[in-house]
Order: sequence, then structure tokens, then C-alpha cells
Amino acid sequence: MVDRANSTSNSPSPFSWQGRRVFLTGHTGFKGGWLALWLTQIGATVRGYALDPSSEPNLFTVARVGSVVDDIRGDIRDAVALDRSIQEFAPEVVFHLAAQPLVRYSYQDPIGTLETNVIGTARVLDAVRRSPSVRAVVSVTTDKCYENKEWIWPYRETDPLGGYDPYSSSKACAEIVSAAFRQSYFPVHNLGNTDGHRVAIATARAGNVIGGGDWSTDRLIPDLIRGFLSGQPVAIRSPHAIRPWQHVLEPLHGYILLAEKLLTHNPRFATAYNFGPSDTDARPVSWIAEQMTAFWGNGASWHIDDAPSPHEAGYLKLDSSRAHADLGWTPHLQLQQTLEFLVYWYRAWQSGSDMHALTLSQIEQYRSLLKPQPFS
Repeated sequence: MVDRANSTSNSPSPFSWQGRRVFLTGHTGFKGGWLALWLTQIGATVRGYALDPSSEPNLFTVARVGSVVDDIRGDIRDAVALDRSIQEFAPEVVFHLAAQPLVRYSYQDPIGTLETNVIGTARVLDAVRRSPSVRAVVSVTTDKCYENKEWIWPYRETDPLGGYDPYSSSKACAEIVSAAFRQSYFPVHNLGNTDGHRVAIATARAGNVIGGGDWSTDRLIPDLIRGFLSGQPVAIRSPHAIRPWQHVLEPLHGYILLAEKLLTHNPRFATAYNFGPSDTDARPVSWIAEQMTAFWGNGASWHIDDAPSPHEAGYLKLDSSRAHADLGWTPHLQLQQTLEFLVYWYRAWQSGSDMHALTLSQIEQYRSLLKPQPFS
């Protein structure tokens, strides 16, 4: 993926995604669309499997994600269609991102949320169990999978899972399902053994991801952008709630690094990982709203929405020490840069720019931050 400097002739060759076959669920979504473009940019052959985009406009259409992937429309709860799509494609790597991703919507449709996020995850892993080609699975959940005690300390991967609302609990269940499949069918003590198996499964828990191309309902950044574009003040709920904000490319970098490590068949990587920003980038909702209105200009404004709303976590931070130690992953964008990136993206879309090219350009800008710098 990233060019890594070799200090001696005996250093290992850089990992290459060129020609690797990747099955990506959720490619029509916000995170899935960015990941699809990144993977194809570095040479992977990607088949996407997902429902139609859930919003209009959407990143999949605007950035022409379908032009670079094998675009398959299907429901992860449909065992027959999912099995057939994986078997026909014969992927080496599976990234599972398809989900019902919204907390507030989960209150409206708890059963659909649980079916998609829990049974859907089980369907994906069960299909992997029958696929002889798969070697690595990264199953993406969320930072909200923890039993949130609203304390000031960041959560570690060993902390108890839980969930106040249907969405959060569904993602905690998805973590448990992933662990159960790993322990039952792909135990780490048999990984890579001659008489064992060759499938490594890990889960990834990321914070509040933001970036260009998110038009979901009831999310802070899309709500702000819609208000800015319409010239209307934006109603903001929970202004004092603190979240681990990060650009979407930050955790995606972690997912890619994690998949690379899983392909080494080292059992230590077949576990759960947090991917969160630095402590200084865990900011209140009101801070994000203020910064966004300042970056946007043109009279953009917001106000507090005092209407009653369902429970959402008030304080949430992640400890990413395991990802730092095991994967060499670390955030590269400060929150100010992240907001500049996304405002630039939406401004470009507003002006009619080629958003496929611009999105790829932002991925390349981010990737340039990952490359080792020469000694001066």
C-alpha cells in the first residue's frame, strides 16, 4: 500500500495490493465508497456488494465509485445471493462495512437494525466459512459497541461491550458474533498450520468519521452542510456531547493495515482494534459547529435544538494503543485539517467539479502523509 523505505537489502519487500481480490460489503455507503476508491487506487480488484445508496445525493454516484468496482446490489441478509457473489468472485480479503449505521434511525427500526447488523454479519462470516479463497476478514463495527459509562477515560478493546440504544447494542452483538465465528471455525491457534486453516478475522472499532460525500440524515456534518447550502440556520442537538472526530481516511488506513497484517497469518492480529483520533481531537459538538461555520463563511450559522430527542452518548473516547503498537497506525490529520478537507470537498461539489478525480486526489494527498520522509 504505502512505500516503505528499506534500510538494507535484506529488508522485507513492501506489501502490494496489486491484483489482490477484495470483497467489500457496503461499497455504496459513505465509508465503503471511500474505501473502494482507495483500494482500487492501489491496485486491488474490488467487488462491492450492497443495497442501493441510502441518500440522494450520495458519494457512490457523485464520485462514480461504480466505475472502478464490480458493483453488485444485494442484501447481506440474503444468504443465497451473498454466498453466490463471494463464491463466484473468490476474494482473498473481505472488508465487511455494510450496516444500518444511524443511532437515531435505530429507534425507529430496531428490528431492521438488529437484523442487518447482527444477522447480516453472521451471514457474511458464514459465507466466508464456505469460501476456500478467503484469507483475511476485517469486520467493521463502531466505537459505540462499548458499555458506555460516560467516564473521562478512553475505552480499550478489553472493556465490556454493551449498548444503550438498538444501534449500539447491535454493534456490540456484531463483535460477539465475529468473535464466536473466529473461535468456532477459525481459531487463532490453528491459523496457518498445515492441518489448520488460513482465515484470520479481526474487528475494527472507529470513532465519529467525517469527510466529503456524507449526506446521511441525523449526522452533524451532513446536517450542517445541508443548512449551509440552503442558507438556513442549522439546529444542533447535544452541543456539549464529546465525540472522537476523525477524517474517514484515518480509520480506512487502519483497516487496510490490519488486512495486510492478517494476511501474514500471525495470530496476534486476529483480534479487535480501536481506531480513534488523538485526545485533543475529541471535541464537543458545538466546537465542530463553530469551526464549520467559520470555514464555510457566507453567513453560515447554527443554533441549539431544545426539542426532546432519544438518548445518545454524551462522552466517548477511544484508546488506540493496540493499533499503534501492533499495526504502526497513528492519526495523521489534525481536526482543523480534517474540517478543511471536507469543506473543500463540499465546496468543489457545489461548484460542479469532477468529484471522482477530486476524491482520488484527497486520498493521494492523505497517502503522501504516510510515506517515510527522507533524512535532511
